[in-house]
Amino acid sequence: MGRSNLLLKMELLSNPETLCAVRGALGQLAEKLGFPEAECRAIVLAVDEALTNIIRHAYRGDADKPIEAYFRRVQDSRNGAPGEALEIVLEDRGVTVEGAKLCGRALEDVKPGGLGLHFIHESMDKVEFRRKIGRNQVRLVKFLHVSEPRKGS
Repeated sequence: MGRSNLLLKMELLSNPETLCAVRGALGQLAEKLGFPEAECRAIVLAVDEALTNIIRHAYRGDADKPIEAYFRRVQDSRNGAPGEALEIVLEDRGVTVEGAKLCGRALEDVKPGGLGLHFIHESMDKVEFRRKIGRNQVRLVKFLHVSEPRKGS
């Protein structure tokens, strides 16, 4: 990963009531960066799902644990091609989740809940989970799609 610019940092508690502030700030940030309305909604949904998973699974519903969210404009690569993207890193100090449990459930298994990881992967271009220095990190990347100039213009 190359150069990055921090756009926003949020320190919040693992209380579900704080999620509305994150949704509002992220929706406005994604819009300002030039994402189309549908992609803004998808990014907000992915981050909301990721934060909900942190609250439920890493912190087991405890509402007063710290979560840090970093929103950066970065240069990254996708399929070998460099591009500008929004990178979102969510950090918590909760329980480490086993990699095998991060697969979600099949869409055909119709029942409430359990589709958060599916929505995250569908909404974002890159999704990475890691444990670093006693913290869980979720890294979400969404590339900006700049329209190509028309030939002859």
